[in-house]
Amino acid sequence: MGAGTFSQIYIQVVFAVKNRQSLIHPDWEVKLYQYIAGIIRNKDQKLLAINGMPDHVHLLVGLRPSCRLSDLVREIKKSSNAWINEKDFSKYKFEWQEGYGAFSYGHSSLDDVIKYIGRQKEHHMKKTFQEEYVEFLKKYDVPYKQEYLFKRV
Repeated sequence: MGAGTFSQIYIQVVFAVKNRQSLIHPDWEVKLYQYIAGIIRNKDQKLLAINGMPDHVHLLVGLRPSCRLSDLVREIKKSSNAWINEKDFSKYKFEWQEGYGAFSYGHSSLDDVIKYIGRQKEHHMKKTFQEEYVEFLKKYDVPYKQEYLFKRV
């Protein structure tokens, strides 16, 4: 990027554990979030919020235009997946589900998105991840096919 390039791109990324299994345990979820934060920092991007549930994670990232979102998410999932398995955090083989959701926001919405991500535990007492995800897709007018949303074996 040239010296005259200025931007603020804010993206909420949502991705799930393979087959939506509840494998992210409260004993190590904070360590996982710290690990993911390190990946984002090492890629010279800015993590504004991270939180989730045992079966999925939400991130809010300030993205530089030189970074491809797909590359960043692939690196987060690949590295954190290997790290979780190396540490033997889960008694089951841990894998992230293929794909992710990405939703953009303007600067004026950041406080609300950060609060929303921070309140994942209480939010999901009322709504499942599947309901939440479909709601995002509809709200942002993202075309989707139901059969590809939540693969289960």
